[in-house]
Amino acid sequence: MSLKLGDIVPNFTQASTEGPLNLYEWAGDRWVVLFSHPKDFTPVCTTELGAVAALVPEFARRNVAVLGLSVDTLDSHQRWASDIAETQGHALNFPLIADDDRKVATLLDLIHPAASDTTTVRTVLVIDPARKLRLSLTYPASTGRNFAEILRTIDSLQLTDSHKVATPANWQQGDDVIIVPSVDNDAARALFPNGWTEVKPYLRTVRQPA
Repeated sequence: MSLKLGDIVPNFTQASTEGPLNLYEWAGDRWVVLFSHPKDFTPVCTTELGAVAALVPEFARRNVAVLGLSVDTLDSHQRWASDIAETQGHALNFPLIADDDRKVATLLDLIHPAASDTTTVRTVLVIDPARKLRLSLTYPASTGRNFAEILRTIDSLQLTDSHKVATPANWQQGDDVIIVPSVDNDAARALFPNGWTEVKPYLRTVRQPA
């Protein structure tokens, strides 16, 4: 299937480095970052897994659970984990799905035959607690992901879910945000009593809500 933003991500149960994993049960009421990597024992993937392991506390602070996946076997994942700890300085501290039967990769459309018909692409899926797909990013095999950008996007999603704002280009936590166009000025006065800056009638900036 081809998932689109706003679609419900289907449930699955598959083997992982932390035992059989049912996506919905494992996620509970958390957000999920599911990221696929092409292959175990490869250089870019090794650095990515180490980077994610270092950031697990940051994800957890945002109520986000992290889940990796490739089409390698459970035994391969377990052997590779020691290399990740040795070379990256951070031991694996989140589950890796062993999708050697490609069940999950097929379900989530993570194999792109024009790139490779045998390995998963370097994709990130951000899934909210309602199981909806909120972000999908796919990178070429040669390019490691920027997980700080994924954290930034989650910050934006969680903020904009709670307030009637959007975040501008290159926004970081604490920066001004944009009042969404669907909120007219009368409604904006109630929501933002300290006022805002009107650059254009459709572009009103305001301090980030607490």
